[in-house]
Amino acid sequence: MAVLLGVLVAASFGSGDFLGGRASRRAPTLTVLMVAQATAVLGAIVVCLLVSARVGVHDIVFGALAGSINIVGIGLLYQGLAVGRMGVVAPLTALVSAVLPVAWGVGNGERPSLVVVFGVVLAVVAGVLISRRQAEDQAGMPNASGIAWSLGSGACLGASLVLYLQTSTASGLWPVLAARAAAFMLVALLLAVVARRRVSLPFPRGADRVLALGAGILDVTATSLLLLAVREGLVVVVSPLAALAPAATVVLARFVLGERLHAVQRIGLLFALAGLVLIVAG
Repeated sequence: MAVLLGVLVAASFGSGDFLGGRASRRAPTLTVLMVAQATAVLGAIVVCLLVSARVGVHDIVFGALAGSINIVGIGLLYQGLAVGRMGVVAPLTALVSAVLPVAWGVGNGERPSLVVVFGVVLAVVAGVLISRRQAEDQAGMPNASGIAWSLGSGACLGASLVLYLQTSTASGLWPVLAARAAAFMLVALLLAVVARRRVSLPFPRGADRVLALGAGILDVTATSLLLLAVREGLVVVVSPLAALAPAATVVLARFVLGERLHAVQRIGLLFALAGLVLIVAG
């Protein structure tokens, strides 16, 4: 069950990134995030009302911390993609975000079989390869630019998963609501700072608003599934599977936008399939 949930997490996160990225092509990223996070909060409220739970202050605090550090990680990733090579920033972020929770799991006594370990390694490598961009997309940008941003982003995204692990199983999905509410407040605070500088950022309209709403729905869906997955199975298995989110993004870009998959990405998708088979078999 944890493997299936991990795959669904990757599909949801990757699809949400695709929708959010599409909306951000015409609307400011910050306002797209605002709409998406507001939608995610509403979705989290609905989910919490549907699932019985005994939530404590401890669960709310760690959920809020996870959401806060997660949105910081997303912001660092966007900055890294803006100033550095996408083909360096995206794979490095995916790698760090997967390795950190795996290290935490191993340090806390998780011992998957050798077959599963090999599958996990393939999944991590697949996430890196799928995130790669063609050389022409990176022209004119220095190799080292954006590396610090991607390291910070990967650390934040990986740490958010570890923080979710500190919540109790009895808390249901209330940590998800705390996470999304904290992320929403951080984005709202940043928008307020921008407004004080008399900078007006238009909110997405029409199709872009629909895309942002969809990104928010997929965000809360992915986060809920992620929390369930790490409670059902080993984090050393779930984390690399969740890091395969770029696969969903590039597949959607291929079939919706007609973007071509280059050789490295195709190899990455094969690695992802092989890794998934090994994890399931193990």
